[in-house]
Amino acid sequence: MIVVATDDFEVYHGVVNELRDRGVTFTTIEPDDEFPGETTVVVAADGEDPDVPEDTPVVRADPENPRRAVDEVLATLRGGSGRTVVGVDPGERPGIAVLSGEMVVAAFNVPLADAAAVVEREVEDAVDPLVRIGDGARIQGAKVIDDLDDVPVELVDETGTTPYLGTGARGMGDVLAAVNIARLAGERVESRTIEPTAGELQRIKDRSREASETNRAIDERLARRVAAGELTIEEALEAHREG
Repeated sequence: MIVVATDDFEVYHGVVNELRDRGVTFTTIEPDDEFPGETTVVVAADGEDPDVPEDTPVVRADPENPRRAVDEVLATLRGGSGRTVVGVDPGERPGIAVLSGEMVVAAFNVPLADAAAVVEREVEDAVDPLVRIGDGARIQGAKVIDDLDDVPVELVDETGTTPYLGTGARGMGDVLAAVNIARLAGERVESRTIEPTAGELQRIKDRSREASETNRAIDERLARRVAAGELTIEEALEAHREG
């Protein structure tokens, strides 16, 4: 049983709301109350010293980040916190999955420009985190790798990581692939320099034409900036219109 035992109003509401959102069974008590006999993990605020049952783990919750505490609580219930590993399925909107041990504790599907910031936020307080990035979308993957600072990164062969999606699962493929990527060992890399091929540049031009109201494609110079992650298609079209 998860027991929330805190006098900190912000910690209480943050943790309780997070647990409810995840459909987790828990109970709350005052820190000085007697703990239930089935207590398995306790959540408290920094500076509080509840009289917990012997050998019962206590997770300290930050009122600014209750989700982190709940992630730790759930991982503890499943046999230990484990290493934080982030899997990234690169693309225009990368799928991102955060694992604590074998448990998926968070998932995201964000614009490419935001991917590195999301990853860095998720590993900020983790001990010995690891990021694994699929090698499929080379240009987008290279941007994520190059945008990450002070985080160990492995490049993973993502062949076969995208699962079959049945009815109602449309749009989940990138995130599920990111989960699979997180579970595969890869090759450690510091950076990845990619020279876009003629075919990749042409696909960017074709996408810009499809997005253009006047059916005009961007030129190769702008296509290379899009390939490098410096511009989005929309920003490149705006630069093209301005001349």
